[in-house]
Amino acid sequence: MPNLAVITLGCKVNQYESAAFQDAAVAAGYRIASHGEEADCVIVNTCSVTNRAAMQSRQAIRQAIRNNPAAKLIITGCHAQVASAEIAAMAELAGRQACLVGNGEKEKIAGLLAASSWPPTIVSDIAHVSEIARLPTRHFAERTRAFLRAQDGCESFCSYCIVPFTRGKSRSLPLSEALAQAEIFAKSGYREIVITGIHVGYYGRDLPGKIRIINLLEELSGTFPHIRFRLSSIEPTEMTDELLALFCGRKNLMPHLHIPLQSGDDTILAAMGRRYRAVDFAAVIARCREALPEAALGCDVMVGFPGETESLFANTRDFIAEIAPDYLHVFPYSPRPGTRAATFSGQVHGREKQRRAADLRALSEALRLDFYRRNLGKTRQILMENDIGATGLRAALTDNYIHVGVSSSKPAGSVMTARLTAIDSGHVVAEVCGHED
Repeated sequence: MPNLAVITLGCKVNQYESAAFQDAAVAAGYRIASHGEEADCVIVNTCSVTNRAAMQSRQAIRQAIRNNPAAKLIITGCHAQVASAEIAAMAELAGRQACLVGNGEKEKIAGLLAASSWPPTIVSDIAHVSEIARLPTRHFAERTRAFLRAQDGCESFCSYCIVPFTRGKSRSLPLSEALAQAEIFAKSGYREIVITGIHVGYYGRDLPGKIRIINLLEELSGTFPHIRFRLSSIEPTEMTDELLALFCGRKNLMPHLHIPLQSGDDTILAAMGRRYRAVDFAAVIARCREALPEAALGCDVMVGFPGETESLFANTRDFIAEIAPDYLHVFPYSPRPGTRAATFSGQVHGREKQRRAADLRALSEALRLDFYRRNLGKTRQILMENDIGATGLRAALTDNYIHVGVSSSKPAGSVMTARLTAIDSGHVVAEVCGHED
């Protein structure tokens, strides 16, 4: 039986798609290679969201070629979409031929795995792809949470972002198919499903009828009341009162919202092409706090955008301290060829970007610890995970997105209640106080 290895870089959407590739490979007669085992076939699912991600994708391809000298190669994902000629030349220079598959053709990988020969390139103009690729899957290896990719593509064209050029326009999985995928996960024993997409708040806008993300969440949470559902992210302009009311009314919608900020300065927000001002974002956070006072609220923030002076960066830092989210994902700006921002003047030096990123990450750690302290003594629903945490205890995840360590022999995927009792070297310790079916 031939074996297959899948190497995945980047976002939750890529992780979902790679799980689908593995399921398709097993159906085609492959077994999944163990870690470090030489493979007969390798799929590299690449990322290109930053210069670093593109570099890591090229490194992963070279490593796959070096470690699997006889393997057939499939290179797919965002870097394959925008740099197919470069990747093909790189493989050819190493004396290998790779089949490059674009983001709009990923559903063809199942057929390739069952075929005896492959074409060298299947990469179309992603701008003309009008339907989401159908990639059903049953499980995620070594994961207790399943990702349900409900949407693909983005039409925002923020000035810094390459994603609309790598993923195309917004395309949604029909509601009936999303429900069918959730049913598969439920039958596979998953107790938490993360609803994800490239711009998941745009869900349904390309489908017939007036279907929106709120309809998807309402149907999923109502149809599967025993499953925890978590939304991967939502734009501030899409965090409506109706959506907040649904989160308040459905106990299986996890109290955790990740809302991209990017900058707390209006000048930078305008240059980025973001469609809100800092005051608008603050109002969204205030509404979320009022409706869901125990929820985890996280933000993406970019530092070092072209034209971001020290005073403009200080505006962002002060704004974040004022609205006090519970954690940050901090990214240094990375110029991507083909985007408008790559041509802007006022590019910030790399060392300065790293300094600003470190500044905000320190602020994020302080905000996170404050969130932990506010939750001490409270009882939360937890999902048991596979790993041993930093405290030496079993790892688990609360409904409001706190990673905790607990003493329990319950298997991964079990849902229980636990009281958060202490913070040990920056990590939360919890005590199991109840079990759920």
